[in-house]
This record gives sequence, C-alpha cells and structure tokens, in this order.
Amino acid sequence: MTSDAPITFYDIEFRKPYAKHSAAPNPWKARYALNFKSVPYTTHWTPILSITETRKSLGVPPCRTFPDGTEYHTLPVIIDASTGSKQGDSFDIAVYLDKQYPDSGAGTLFCDDVSPELGYTCPIQISFNGPPLSDRPEWRDQEKYKPWVRFNDQVDMVFTLHVQLMASGMRWPEEVERDVKAMFAKRAGVDDYDKLQIQGGEEGRKKMLASLKDSVKDLAELFNKRDGPYVMGEKACYADIIVGGWLRMMSVTMPAEEWEEVKGWYNGAFGRLHDALQRDFGLVN
Repeated sequence: MTSDAPITFYDIEFRKPYAKHSAAPNPWKARYALNFKSVPYTTHWTPILSITETRKSLGVPPCRTFPDGTEYHTLPVIIDASTGSKQGDSFDIAVYLDKQYPDSGAGTLFCDDVSPELGYTCPIQISFNGPPLSDRPEWRDQEKYKPWVRFNDQVDMVFTLHVQLMASGMRWPEEVERDVKAMFAKRAGVDDYDKLQIQGGEEGRKKMLASLKDSVKDLAELFNKRDGPYVMGEKACYADIIVGGWLRMMSVTMPAEEWEEVKGWYNGAFGRLHDALQRDFGLVN
C-alpha cells in the first residue's frame, strides 16, 4: 500500500507502535474492510484531541450527536481521491467500498446468504452514559442493508455496555494522555477519569466479565454453526468485521489472562474469528 494510493484513511492515533496499540473498534472495522477489498490506501494517524478540527477541515460533517444535540466528531473517515468521495462512518465506508470496488479483493462485504443469520439481539437493553452509537438512517430503509444495520447496532450495544473492561487499557501518546483522560471524563459528566473505571475492584471486574460472557452467548453461536472461523465458514463478510473491530480492541486493551479467557469462550468462537481477521485482513500500514 503505497504513498500514491488513492484513498486516505483517517484513523485515531494511539501510542506507537500503532500496530501494537491501535484499538478503536470503528476505525478497525474500516481498516478490515479496506484490507478485505485490497484497495490501496494510506493511513493518516490523527491525534484524538484534533479529530473535531480534522473532520471539519475535511468537510466531513458529524454523523452522530450527543443526547443534548451536541455534535460528536469521531473517526474513521476515508477520502477517495479517485472519485472525490468522502465517507465518515465505518458502515458508510463498507457500503461505499462494496459499491465502488465490487470485484476487488475478497469479494462482496454484504453477502445475501448471511443476512438471515444476523438476528442477534443484545440481551441488555438499557441506556448508557457514553459516546453515541452509530446510526445510519439512510440504510435502514433499504432491504439489503436492514439486517446489517441492526446487527451493527446490537453488537455495538453489547460491547459498549461492557467497554469499561477495555477503556483503562487504551494506550495514548504520553504527552497527551492526561488531556485525553480529562476529555473522556468531561464527556461522561464526571470530574475525575478514575470515576469511569469499574467499581468494586477485582470482584467488580469479574462480575462485568461474566456479564459480557452471558450477553454474547447467542452471538458466539453464529460463529459455531459452520466449519471455519467466519460466520459463513471459510469466507469472511462484514458481519465478521463488525464483531472483529471490538475483538481487536479487547485483544489490545484487556489484561492478557482475561483476553485468553475471552478467546476460549463458547468453543473458542471469538478467538478463531479474531485470529483469522488479523491474519487475513489485519495489516496496519
């Protein structure tokens, strides 16, 4: 993937080396999709504190808002110089790549055969205090994408509700780490970043991990129906990537012993999926 690649991919800058510490789930969904389609691209690593400024300078409007209506600027973004297209949401990026480059790479991201399989529902349906989830209304009314949008919603919900298991393991550049933590605390409406951590010490953490395990049981079953690591068996699709973005975050941010435990849940469904995605589409350029 060369410097003259037509697509520029804007990802969140974590601590170097990026291949080790890059952990944001939605940018990873976009990265997996780009690598799946084998479309040449370069990565622009964007400091998290500069995301709003960067997105505005690119002319890419926010695709989410906080409950009070405040704009929520986040990444990923891609700019395709060959078409002039700008896409500012991981789901939009996947749809764009599939339409613009239909025969590239590993084929289609949105396979009709898998749509009936995407009925997973997060068993915990409560509100949470955090960044708003992706909402793609333009795709909800299109029959082809309805099950995929819903699946994305539910997967994002279940992992976001347990994101405290991962948040403390994110590694930011040391020179901005204090400011980044202050930003997260402000977004959550608390005066101290430590108040965002799991309460109850080790027992509180074990309880939340057990909750996550129970909550993803039906999700894991999707990946145990066929031989192979992916929901369709040996062939990957965007459903795998939706889950895989969160697995990447967990693999980087959770304590090693916890991540090994997660990899082994439900006959190793999540471990096989993560390892396959990293092997096949996990290049960090």
